[in-house]
Amino acid sequence: MARPYVIIVSEVTVDGKLTLQRGVSSKEIMKFMDEEANRYLHELRAKVDGIMVGAETIRTDNPFLTVRYVEGKNPTRIVPTAKADIPLDSHILEKHAPTIIVTSKTAPDEKVQKLKEKVDVIQCGEEKVDLIKMMDILYDRGIKNLMVEGGSTLNWELIKNGLVDEIRLIHMPFIVGGSNTPTLVGGEGFKTLEDVVKTKLRAHFIRGSHLITEWEIKFED
Repeated sequence: MARPYVIIVSEVTVDGKLTLQRGVSSKEIMKFMDEEANRYLHELRAKVDGIMVGAETIRTDNPFLTVRYVEGKNPTRIVPTAKADIPLDSHILEKHAPTIIVTSKTAPDEKVQKLKEKVDVIQCGEEKVDLIKMMDILYDRGIKNLMVEGGSTLNWELIKNGLVDEIRLIHMPFIVGGSNTPTLVGGEGFKTLEDVVKTKLRAHFIRGSHLITEWEIKFED
């Protein structure tokens, strides 16, 4: 399979949380990111062909997913959502950058048609979005490098399917806690040490007042 090189990029607290509590926008903890950390994030956006988030991130955060803190092109915005459950007033449906919505065959025709009036829509999968097939399609469309700023569910699905090459973390210097607060990776999780995805620390450095760590996924031979 030909697929994009995939980098998960996320802001995480000391205890690995993505936000203050479930349903609260991650923008709340991002308020503590200084200018240099924001520049790092937007430098990455400017270098990739595509940027992906899940539908829940769109509904909760309503992001633009554009390059603003540095000079550079806006990547193509990509959202996998089986039911095409994207509010029609979402910022990603505006003309700041190209957008691709990836749905399954279970998506209501009415929703799909309304989205097609605004952006590109790809149907890929029966009941769920087929992420492996989606990656193949994106690669054929010129998305060779893909940055993922998704939530814990999307991160899990990509990692579970072996579709991630790197993880880059911007560490937030505080602890949130909460047993139901989303962490970097959610889902059912791996149950044995034999199944876990192994990583290798490639780099660590300070940008502004934030620790940045960059991890490579160690694929089994």
